[in-house]
Amino acid sequence: MLWSKNSSFFNITFLLFEVNIKYYASALSSFVIWGLFSLVLRPLQEYAALEILLYRVLFATASIWLANFLFRRKETQRSFQQISNMNSSDKRKVVGNYVVSALMLSLNWFLFIFVMNTISVNATSLAYLLCPILTTALATIFLGERLRMGQWAAVFVSVLSCFMLSIGHFVDLFYSLMIALTYAIYLVLQKANTATDKLFSLSIHITLSTIILLPLFGIVGLGANKSAIFYELVWVIAVVFTIVPLFLNAYALKGLSSSLVGILLYVNPLLSFTLAITYFSEPITLIQITAYGMIIVSVIWFNLLYFKKQKAVDSVPEQPIIPH
Repeated sequence: MLWSKNSSFFNITFLLFEVNIKYYASALSSFVIWGLFSLVLRPLQEYAALEILLYRVLFATASIWLANFLFRRKETQRSFQQISNMNSSDKRKVVGNYVVSALMLSLNWFLFIFVMNTISVNATSLAYLLCPILTTALATIFLGERLRMGQWAAVFVSVLSCFMLSIGHFVDLFYSLMIALTYAIYLVLQKANTATDKLFSLSIHITLSTIILLPLFGIVGLGANKSAIFYELVWVIAVVFTIVPLFLNAYALKGLSSSLVGILLYVNPLLSFTLAITYFSEPITLIQITAYGMIIVSVIWFNLLYFKKQKAVDSVPEQPIIPH
């Protein structure tokens, strides 16, 4: 009898872990993909950040709706019908979430490309070192997520590391904060929005971003002075480095807290930093080595505590109070 109970408990625990590992793997995969972004973005260095951004959202919109109509027609129709059947209050909340999400994505994409191609890869790395900290703070304030003392200690180590990396680069720090804040807000908004299908929501975000940025095409122009490699790389960016990781991110938030997804985001700048010093031969200092080492320790510690006390952390109900 005792063995039966223990066996049942083991099975339940295993199933819980198995379910969560899907979301964990999704979040991790999305940040690994983004960590390699510089490999396709740096070859486009001769083009303006705004130019790359506009073609990115245009190609991403075309790609995601093509996928919706070819492979997810029923789900897409169901999502439109679901929104249509909502009462006016719920509809305003969902639409408000979509609009603010699209604004945050547009700003985040432009700032990221601008900083990477005009400042350095390391500057964008700092932005995504700050993002998990801001995500954790916003999730605590607006979603009611709670961390254990050890996890807050890991966050504090990350804060200290970011301060070390910002020494002598306080102008870059301003841009990094803007990049980090826009994506942190986007993450929290996606966790708060549980009303609609994630891929459908992403389709709306990307489409609205394109509409928001559409007037700027008059400045950039269409098809002028662009090589074939430009269009090829932007298609790759639109699909592999935009739609795929954003969907994986949104899927992960179905089963993980915003704080954990935010902390996993550290994989992105760690990979970006590795590429900066190994592939792009950017200079590195002892302070940077120390700071990134501290971040690696804090990420491992945070995740160990999450899995150790997963039930305790996840049992706290989230109450989204973000104004829409």
